[in-house]
Amino acid sequence: MQGNKSRVTTPELAVRRLVHARGLRYRVRIRPVPTLRRTADLIFTRARVAVFVDGCFWHGCAEHFVSPKLNARYWGPKIQANITRDTETTFLLEKVGWTVLRFWAHSSAAEVADRIEVVVLEARR
Repeated sequence: MQGNKSRVTTPELAVRRLVHARGLRYRVRIRPVPTLRRTADLIFTRARVAVFVDGCFWHGCAEHFVSPKLNARYWGPKIQANITRDTETTFLLEKVGWTVLRFWAHSSAAEVADRIEVVVLEARR
């Protein structure tokens, strides 16, 4: 388990590079709401946009997630708890005025950067 990265993943870095190259500046791995123990992968504080790049295994991607055969009694509830927490995080952030963008790690980094750019620029207006 120690070899599994929980942050600064390859898909996240690809998105960050593209977004930065487009002139958008962001904060990394901070809490959008200080009292809420949840961190987003990219935060655009002035635009109030929180971006999450979710891994297919850890967040239960409907397209790619395959339930592990070994220790299934542990992994089933673990992944389900992650999915529930993701839904709750989105709800709580949106409730206090944040725009939440969630992308799967398998998504095209260029398409993700395109969507982020549109939303952030629109929020700044």
